[in-house]
Amino acid sequence: MAKEEPLNFIEHIIEDDLKGNYSPSDLRFRFPPEPNGYLHIGHASSICLNFGLGETYNAPVNLRFDDTNPAKEEQEFVDAIKRDISWLGFEWAEERYASDYFQQLYDWAVQLIKDGKAYVDSQTSILIAEQKGTPNEPGVESPFRNRPVVESLALFEQMKNGEEGEGSHVLRAKIDMASGNMLMRDPVMYRVLHKHHHRTGTDWKIFPMYDWTHGESDYIEQVSHSLCTLEFLPHRELYDWFLDQVYDASKLRPKQREFARRNLSHTVVSKRKLLKLVEEGVVSGWDDPRMPTISGLRRRGYTPQSIRNFAESIGVGKRENIIDVSHLEFNVREDLNKRAPRVMTVLDPLKVVITNYPEDKEEWLVAENNPEDVSAGDREVPFSRELYIEKEDFREEANRKFFRLKLGKEVRLKNAYIIQADSVEKDADGNVTTVYCTYDEESKSGSGTEASQRKVKGTLHWVSAKHALPVEVRLYDRLFTEPAPDGHKEKDFMEFINPNSLEVITAYAEPSLASLNVEDTVQFQRLGYFTVDKDSSEAKKVFNRTVPLRDSWAKLDKTN
Repeated sequence: MAKEEPLNFIEHIIEDDLKGNYSPSDLRFRFPPEPNGYLHIGHASSICLNFGLGETYNAPVNLRFDDTNPAKEEQEFVDAIKRDISWLGFEWAEERYASDYFQQLYDWAVQLIKDGKAYVDSQTSILIAEQKGTPNEPGVESPFRNRPVVESLALFEQMKNGEEGEGSHVLRAKIDMASGNMLMRDPVMYRVLHKHHHRTGTDWKIFPMYDWTHGESDYIEQVSHSLCTLEFLPHRELYDWFLDQVYDASKLRPKQREFARRNLSHTVVSKRKLLKLVEEGVVSGWDDPRMPTISGLRRRGYTPQSIRNFAESIGVGKRENIIDVSHLEFNVREDLNKRAPRVMTVLDPLKVVITNYPEDKEEWLVAENNPEDVSAGDREVPFSRELYIEKEDFREEANRKFFRLKLGKEVRLKNAYIIQADSVEKDADGNVTTVYCTYDEESKSGSGTEASQRKVKGTLHWVSAKHALPVEVRLYDRLFTEPAPDGHKEKDFMEFINPNSLEVITAYAEPSLASLNVEDTVQFQRLGYFTVDKDSSEAKKVFNRTVPLRDSWAKLDKTN
């Protein structure tokens, strides 16, 4: 393998296998999402792990949909998952579905019944659960455990043909009701569901359970290493037991190994909880920019590379922990700093009138697009007598540490001139509505004059009022105020919704922003990174704030 960084423990396992009975051509990986929701940032780590291993070892990676629950799965989710993985920059070798194997799984199940290793149980799910026992007490055998093979075969076929109602019977593996691993206590393999499946329609009336489906699907596809999150560690024994029943020594036997899930602070990644946020209207949908879904992050302005860098930076571990969301934000700032053009936009405008600038004059000033990327070139920005600056950038009076505009003092306008505030105009409530200034005509940035070299402590962004482009700006913040919103026993995660997670304002931008397309990202100078939202139209551009330039939550989290 061509990798200079230290190996993670998964790669050590693979390297050891390659020194043993595996050859490089044996390696095959898979990413197996269930299409019952959109992928989130937790899935991104698994995607990057599996597809990253494929790239490292030049091995194929299958995208396999674990579509065994028609009650919750939809084609919309299949399409979204494929779109997200492609957007992240990965290509799968084969697109597979667990439903591709329904007939083979059924045939194998029939053989298990014939071999006395599976039986049809006609008890309710409540009774079956009660008979499972506890970790310290053995389970109780079902009264149907020794049902005659012929009877189980007949019932199982009736279940398949839709002749039995939902909940009437299940097929269970006959393993060990006294096992210390409760998953081995005659697990359910099939249940009856009379629901439409997004691919097989109404052909099947029974559907296999995850544990029966997953390992056998890996075996059919000849996946070498089946990588799961840590909660599936107790399932490994059952995974291997099911493989034992169908394994042919002439074929490769898949190996399940587990890695720790990485949880993200100030969010939830449970699909059930994310669905609740959508259904209760807390967010606008699965791709709401406040959601931790890959679609939501994409809409907010995160780049594929920033997410991949984040996944690589947190690594692959054996212990679960919470990663502060600020680390994810750091990665997108780092990436966008290199690639995002700089533009000027005023979010909270205050009018500035330059009294000694000719009323009928306008000029187009040269501005650098990105100081981090020389190839990004320059653009022209209009300048005129009347401008907008941020309200917070002006005070009538201020102490020495205030380096922005104040009466009697000077600042430089970015890419333009040095101005001095002379007087103000106020409304009836005493609020400043206009600042009257004078400018130094010789101080134009880049002109080479002595005045242009003059140093002043403050530099402000601005927009020409005459040329300003009104835009809608959506100031997104963290959806939850609590670092671990679903980690409380006494409170529901919904109680920690941040009421200030979205503020919508009208801002004024330089006219160059009119040419941007959906998902184009720019840096609003001194304010943060913003991306064009899909709600934009010819009449109005809509921008989502990806992240501010600095983490405003760091001090808050330390004091909580």
